[in-house]
Amino acid sequence: MLFSRLPLLFSFPRLHGFSPPAPSSMTIPLLTPSSMAFLPAHASSSASAAPSDSKMKDTPSSRHEQLKLGRSKTGALEVDGLSIEGVSVGGQETCILIPALKLAFDIGRCPERAISQDFLFISHAHMDHIGGVCMYVATRGLFKMKPPTVIVPKCLKPTVEKLFDVHRELDGSELKHQLIGLDIGEEFNMGKNLVVKAFKTYHVVPSQGYVVYSVKNKLKPEYLGLPGQKIKELKMSGVQITDTLRVPEVAFTGDTTPDFILDDANIDALQAKLLIMETTFLDDAVTIQHAREYGHTHLSEVIKYANRLLNKSILFIHFSARYKREEILRAVEELPPPLQGRVAALTEGF
Repeated sequence: MLFSRLPLLFSFPRLHGFSPPAPSSMTIPLLTPSSMAFLPAHASSSASAAPSDSKMKDTPSSRHEQLKLGRSKTGALEVDGLSIEGVSVGGQETCILIPALKLAFDIGRCPERAISQDFLFISHAHMDHIGGVCMYVATRGLFKMKPPTVIVPKCLKPTVEKLFDVHRELDGSELKHQLIGLDIGEEFNMGKNLVVKAFKTYHVVPSQGYVVYSVKNKLKPEYLGLPGQKIKELKMSGVQITDTLRVPEVAFTGDTTPDFILDDANIDALQAKLLIMETTFLDDAVTIQHAREYGHTHLSEVIKYANRLLNKSILFIHFSARYKREEILRAVEELPPPLQGRVAALTEGF
């Protein structure tokens, strides 16, 4: 078997924690179509709508029924045009896919759908986050797909190069790919008006998260209202007529303690429209000290620092395998007001 056959699609029965939308709107309140305008046109699709019942009781099951209304034909989660798929179980496997952007974050194994993503961003070198990288590259080669681009923390690049060399010797294949080392604060241009920047995270091994920005040019205020021909003449004469706007759309943390929340240099990650963050431990059975000792985040500290999380929506991932799905759902349902209604949990694999 070339692929991991673990569940992959981030389907609606496993998305929990959002408050029911207002009766006048049945779209999932993560990212608005206008905010996701940077997506390729083929990736945008409207969520299905259905009459709402204003008397529907606000329970987890009723929320689940309303969330079903946004399901795409493929079963993947549609977030106002942005499809998110993945699986993330602490210590076993993390791989988060955003097909519209052709990218994956981490690849602990090698889920089949990951093969279709042209860009792979690795947060750190623990096996449950990087173990599938060679299989990912090899399988794209097997299917005659173009060599992918793999981005890793710069300090890991020499070691990852050795890893590929070993597999070339073992497998007898070329394993063609572009390997890029990115340091904290450095950027990678994906093209199509997308830029990704690495930000500092706090794990027990070298690690970093990534912020995806949409980039667009906006006409400067002083030129608004001018005839098109006049604007063209100004541009041809070398006048800078536009300002460049960068909007943090999606941030991914990988493994980290909540200290990334306290780092003022990470403001873009904390303001991204969607933050995908690890929340490994959920209850008092594991202490905060234990979570920090292993470089992970405890839910109680997320709650403590909730006011610093300015994201419109947050996706919790990387729960410890000790938890049952029901326990994860309960923890999300019981979140306090600063978080309630804007947090979902990825429970695929539980």
